[in-house]
Amino acid sequence: MSGTRKHEKIPAPAKSNGFLAQHARRLIESHRRRTRRDLVDPGLPPVEQARALYEAPFVVASHDTGADPVFNYGNRAALALFETGWAEFTSMPSRLSAEPVAREERTRLLARVNDQGFIDDYSGVRISTLGRRFLIRRATVWNVVDEHDAPAGQAVMFRDWEYL
Repeated sequence: MSGTRKHEKIPAPAKSNGFLAQHARRLIESHRRRTRRDLVDPGLPPVEQARALYEAPFVVASHDTGADPVFNYGNRAALALFETGWAEFTSMPSRLSAEPVAREERTRLLARVNDQGFIDDYSGVRISTLGRRFLIRRATVWNVVDEHDAPAGQAVMFRDWEYL
C-alpha cells in the first residue's frame, strides 16, 4: 500500500480481506517501534489486531509516500470525523485535510516527523470533506515502514478533538 496512488482502488477493511491486516500490521508495528506504545492488544492474532484498529474509538489514518501523499487508510473513527466514506478518503491527497492557510504548518510538521521518526505533541486545525473544521490535540504522528524497513508513509493517531 505504500506506493498506492489515488487511481488505484484500495478495498475497505472488512472481514473478507482480513481488515487489511498487512497494512494494519505496518501501522501497529511502526507505531510500537517508534513510541514503545501499543495501538491495540499485541496478544491478539493479526486479523483481530487489524479489526481492533479499524474499530478503535480513536482516530488512525495514514498516507503513502508519494510526492503529494494520498490517504491509504482511515479507521472508522477517522472516516466519521472527516465525514467521508472509504473510497473518497483513500483517493484524497492528505494535504486536503488541512485548510489552505494551515498547509504550510502541516508541511513543517511532516518534516519534523521525518527528522525525529515520530512526534506526540501535535495540535492543529483540520477540515472534513464537508468543510467542517475541528481541532486535534496531542496527536502522535509517526513514520511507517514496511517489513524491510523501507519508508511506507506516515500515520497519525489521536483521541482528543473538538469541532470549531
